[in-house]
Amino acid sequence: MYLGAALAVDLFDRLSPAVVAVLRLLGAALVLLAWRRPGRAAWQGRRLRRAAAFGLATALMNVAFYEAIARLPLGTAVAVEFCGPVTVAALASRKPRDIAAVALAGLGVVLIADVRWAGSPAGVLWALAAAALWAAYIVLGKRVASAGSGVDDLAVGFGVAMLVLSPVLLARLFTPAGRAELSALVEPRVLLIAVGIGVLSSVVPYVLDQVVLRRVGRARFAVLLALLPATATVVGLLVLEQLPSPLEAAGIAAVVGAVALRSRDGDFPTEPEIVTEGDHRTE
Repeated sequence: MYLGAALAVDLFDRLSPAVVAVLRLLGAALVLLAWRRPGRAAWQGRRLRRAAAFGLATALMNVAFYEAIARLPLGTAVAVEFCGPVTVAALASRKPRDIAAVALAGLGVVLIADVRWAGSPAGVLWALAAAALWAAYIVLGKRVASAGSGVDDLAVGFGVAMLVLSPVLLARLFTPAGRAELSALVEPRVLLIAVGIGVLSSVVPYVLDQVVLRRVGRARFAVLLALLPATATVVGLLVLEQLPSPLEAAGIAAVVGAVALRSRDGDFPTEPEIVTEGDHRTE
């Protein structure tokens, strides 16, 4: 996921973060739809509404995240964004240690924001927006996975999000700022990187998420994401040469520690729901 994010940062000199996010969505949607080819039932009724909500939340999360990493170091942005999974995990229980976990995560964000707010308040706000959307991704993703056709519905959700957000991309390209981006979009290298970002940052991790979410509860899934802030920091250091300050490092460590502190209440998977589509029942 974060190798793909590092590739995305490389495109920010040529394209806006929102355009890169939409290109990532387009690449992922085309690959998923060509691979899965969801049947007619996947495009109807409650199943379509559930998949569409999931796809749009995921796509908007990616836009917010790219706007954040255009302004903040990768590891810093992910640590702030990680408040979303921490909150989902902690809300599964009201034990004192879970309240302490939320407080520790909040401390981590305060330490990071104290370093970054003066230089990029917009970056911190985008990262917080990505955090809220990441929480929505976990909740909606669990519902999609529990329905029994998670990867197909993931493809449908990305297809819907592609149709909704593509006009935003087209509208931007016809603005004065977008004309320079239009010339970059016709370059084969840029298009190849965009597809690579879609596969690395969306197809592979989100398909694996659906496999895991069907087997564990959403709280346990949020705990399993504990390594991501550390992973992002390592990738940012090795690939982008972004060295966190001592306060940022302490903030990132606090967020990871918050997840380690949280209890295991709510970690058990829910049973797959039975979905009726016409005359067919699927699990």
